[in-house]
Amino acid sequence: MEPFDPAELPELLKLYYRRLFPYAQYYRWLNYGGVTKNYFQHREFSFTLKDDIYIRYQSFNNQSDLEKEMQKMNPYKIDIGAVYSHRPSQHNTVKLGAFQAQEKELVFDIDMTDYDDVRRCCSSADICSKCWTLMTMAMRIIDRALKEDFGFKHRLWVYSGRRGVHCWVCDESVRKLSSAVRSGIVEYLSLVKGGQDVKKKVHLSERLHLHPFVRRSINIIRKYFEEYALVGQDILENKENWEKILALVPETIHDELQKGFQRLHSSSQRWEYLKKVVNTSQNMKNDKCGPWLEWEIMLQYCFPRLDINVSKGINHLLKSPFSVHPKTGRVSVPIDFQKVDQFDPFAVPTISTICRELDVVSSNEKDREEHGGESESKPRIRDYKKTSLAPYVKVFEQFLENLDKSRKGELLKKSDLQKDF
Repeated sequence: MEPFDPAELPELLKLYYRRLFPYAQYYRWLNYGGVTKNYFQHREFSFTLKDDIYIRYQSFNNQSDLEKEMQKMNPYKIDIGAVYSHRPSQHNTVKLGAFQAQEKELVFDIDMTDYDDVRRCCSSADICSKCWTLMTMAMRIIDRALKEDFGFKHRLWVYSGRRGVHCWVCDESVRKLSSAVRSGIVEYLSLVKGGQDVKKKVHLSERLHLHPFVRRSINIIRKYFEEYALVGQDILENKENWEKILALVPETIHDELQKGFQRLHSSSQRWEYLKKVVNTSQNMKNDKCGPWLEWEIMLQYCFPRLDINVSKGINHLLKSPFSVHPKTGRVSVPIDFQKVDQFDPFAVPTISTICRELDVVSSNEKDREEHGGESESKPRIRDYKKTSLAPYVKVFEQFLENLDKSRKGELLKKSDLQKDF
C-alpha cells in the first residue's frame, strides 16, 4: 500500500475527481430512477474544502453539474444531506420557514471512539484488527435487525475511511419516515445507555431479556466473544481489568468472584467461573438480575453504540461514500456484506495508491500507443477499473442493481393494479 502524505492531498484529489470518482453510479444512486420530480436537484450536498472551509446547501441540476463543481472545488470531504422542498442552493430566496427537509435515507453512524471504555488495544482515533471486531459485530447485529425485524431491503454499509462504519437504508418508504419514527427505530436498536460517568450501561429487565432482538443479538456476539473479548482484549487479565467487570455485578458476589479470579490464570477461566457463580451462588438468590447478568456484561462490551442524533434528524448530514478521509487518505468504500467478516480497513485503498496505479497504467498505455500497439477501436475502460478501487465500485453497482429491480417491481405492481380497475 502506497504511504499517504497529507501534503500531497490537493494534487491527488484533483486527479481523483477528474478521473477516478464513480460519478455515473453515484448519480444513479441519488437520482433513484428519476421517479420523483427534482429529487436529485433538491438534495443538499456539503463540501469541506482545504483549511476547513465549510460550504453547505450545494445542489446540482444533473450529473454533469455535480462533476464540474467537484472538479472545480476538489472537496476534502463530501457530506450528503436531505432532499428539501426547494433547491438547497436557492434556500436564501425562499420565504422563511418554507424551506423544509422532506426526505432522506435512514442512516446509522458507528464510531470506534464510543467504545473507548471497553477496548484495551487502542483509544480515540486509533484502530487495529483486534478492535475492528466491534465493528463487525455492530454491522451484523444492526443489519440483521433492519432486515428481519423491520423488513428493510436496501442497506448500504460503508467504511468511514478511518475508525467507523455508516449504514444507508435506501428503501423508498424508509426515505419518507418522520423524525419521530426514526427516533423509535434507533431507540429499539439501543441497549447501551449512559455517558462516561455511568459504569453499568446495560440493564436487562425480566421482560427485556426475553425480547427476540436481545436474544438474537446475544447469539451473534457469542460467535465472537471468546476470541474477541477473552483472548484479544483479555478483559479479565488482571485485577485492574476485572474490577471493571465487578462494577457491573451485584456486590453480594464480589468477594466470591475476587477469590476465584485470584486463583485462576486466564480471562477464559475467569469468565467460566463468573458464569458458574452467577448461576449457582446462594448470594444471587435474592437478586433480580439472575441468569441474564452474563448477557449484560457481553452487551456492554460488544453491543453496537449508535450516534442517535445522526439517525434521528432528517436534515442531518453524513459523510458520502467515495469521499476521501483527509487524515488517512483512505477512500470511504462500500462494504460487501456477504464478506463482512473478511473486511479489512487497512486493506482499503488510499488515494495515493489508486492515483499511483492509474499513473502506471496510463504510462504503459502511452508506451503501447507509441509503439503502434492497440487499435483505436477498442472501447475505453473506465479509469477506476484499472485500480484497486474497482471491486468496491462493483459492490456499489450490485446494490444499485437491487434498487433498480425493486423499483421496476413496484412500478409493475402499480400498473397491474391500475389495469384491474
